[in-house]
Amino acid sequence: MSVVDMHTHFLPKQWPDLAEKFGGGEWPSMRHTTPGKAMLMQGNKDFRPVYEACWDPKVRLAEMDRDNVDIQIMSATPILFSYAKPAEQAHECAKIFNDLALEMCSEDHNRLKALAQVPLQDIDRSCEEVSRAAKNGHVGVQIGNHVGDKNLDDEGLVTFLQHCASENISVLVHPWDMLGGDRMPKYMLQWLVAMPAETQLSILSLILSGAFERISKDLKLCFAHGGGSFAFQIGRVDNAWKHRDIVRQDCPNLPSSYCERFYVDSAVFSDDSLQLLTNVMGDGRVMLGSDSPFPLGEQRVGTLVRENKQLSASSKQKILGENAMSFFNL
Repeated sequence: MSVVDMHTHFLPKQWPDLAEKFGGGEWPSMRHTTPGKAMLMQGNKDFRPVYEACWDPKVRLAEMDRDNVDIQIMSATPILFSYAKPAEQAHECAKIFNDLALEMCSEDHNRLKALAQVPLQDIDRSCEEVSRAAKNGHVGVQIGNHVGDKNLDDEGLVTFLQHCASENISVLVHPWDMLGGDRMPKYMLQWLVAMPAETQLSILSLILSGAFERISKDLKLCFAHGGGSFAFQIGRVDNAWKHRDIVRQDCPNLPSSYCERFYVDSAVFSDDSLQLLTNVMGDGRVMLGSDSPFPLGEQRVGTLVRENKQLSASSKQKILGENAMSFFNL
């Protein structure tokens, strides 16, 4: 069995000066500080300290060997999405970062795989770019969980998801641009509170709007971070659906029945949380995801699953690799 870590992030060591390329504005960039370390910038503001595993495939492979991971799937750090920029500029950015990701994977294309990014504010351009990326070797696409005020049930975003379904392109949904920022300025609360809420909002937007009724069951869809707060709150949602007509007006089936329409990763960081997740989703719909190489990720990839005393050997095999091998057509 191959062990597959399907949720990791990358940053190229360098990329074109986007502010210069597009005539100004706040764009992400890298300021390298000491050997092996850098600061990810947004405009002239520090955003996040990062280290060489983000950009050096040799370091990534060494860490994979340390953690007994056979295949790693990398995706862009969400700050690179550029959904608020003009669509043609975001499209150019997507091409740049998609091509740089494949350059990193060329170090060992059997072990390093990449998800593409797309200019999701423009559906035609997104469909064009995801198809290009898939032909070039990307094993799927990562998208943010919303574009401005548009949730995943927006008709344009549904069209994009249906396009992915028709071309057998797997989709990872990652939360970003989190709600409630003004009330959460400290302690990483946006990542600890708002980010799980964003993911639950995305899942419920698809369920309660009836969007899943309009999207082919061929769509391979996964939500990061164990689906956020969804698994813990689905009982509350089912109860609301049963007792409030405004909750079920566009949703013909019990909300929990739609768990068969998507997957989640295992980045939940506690045995009890992982057990709850597999109880809700089933062990066939959870995939190993570390969220590395960031501090909020699993520091020794796969430890939570491997050392979990509540999961059977069969469940561990599915989560550690079998599910991802099928999901990403590896």
